[in-house]
Amino acid sequence: MRLGLRHTRALTVRQLLALWRQPWFVAITLIQPMIWLLLFGALFKKVVEIPGFHGGSYIDFLTPGIVVMSALFSAGWHGMAWINAIDRGIMDRFLVSPVSRFALIASGVAQQVVVILIQSLIIVAVAAALGAHLTALGVTLMLLAASLLGGAVCALSDGLALVARQEETLIGVVQFVVLPATFLSSGLMAANLLPGWIHGISRFNPVDWAVVAARTGTWSATVGIRVGLLAALALACAVVATRAVRVYQRSV
Repeated sequence: MRLGLRHTRALTVRQLLALWRQPWFVAITLIQPMIWLLLFGALFKKVVEIPGFHGGSYIDFLTPGIVVMSALFSAGWHGMAWINAIDRGIMDRFLVSPVSRFALIASGVAQQVVVILIQSLIIVAVAAALGAHLTALGVTLMLLAASLLGGAVCALSDGLALVARQEETLIGVVQFVVLPATFLSSGLMAANLLPGWIHGISRFNPVDWAVVAARTGTWSATVGIRVGLLAALALACAVVATRAVRVYQRSV
């Protein structure tokens, strides 16, 4: 265990140094969430006048959804780094070293969580400038929910990359999953105003778990349950991704 933690720390530092040399990745993955925040925030600001919509302003309601969506988008593309590592022979050099296989996945998740925290804080700052009313606890819950969801998606993306080894496959899966998962949640609309079938699906949608936990603003049993589900999902996805490393190792 101690050796695995040491390997994870060393590999995380390596990935953070790579991120430091290419900070444009953080900006690029922020473009779409920022457009949604600015355009949807202005376009649907009158939504709060719909009977049954609970909340102060739409920007208050929308910000947690955009934070979660940003985490989902950026984490989904993390597997591209592994495809690049495979193509350049870096992955094969890792496999002939004594490095922990779990550390290979955990370090990527840790690096992605750092990216998510940076992006989320930028989104929160822009939302505050637009008039969103945010509390310290509310922001903390947003960061926690986004990090857990992003960690789970990052691990799945890495696992898929190691099994598929094709950029086209990863791009297709991410595009197929990310937007439907976003719209099948309460990220953009109050849950009680969703069509019945979407509301039913959202109960089993991890994106909705993260949105609800991020939007509540206070700690409660509802938040605790969803945070627990997200943590369990992240751990399960990390285990699956670690198995994908071993599948790749047996195939080379």
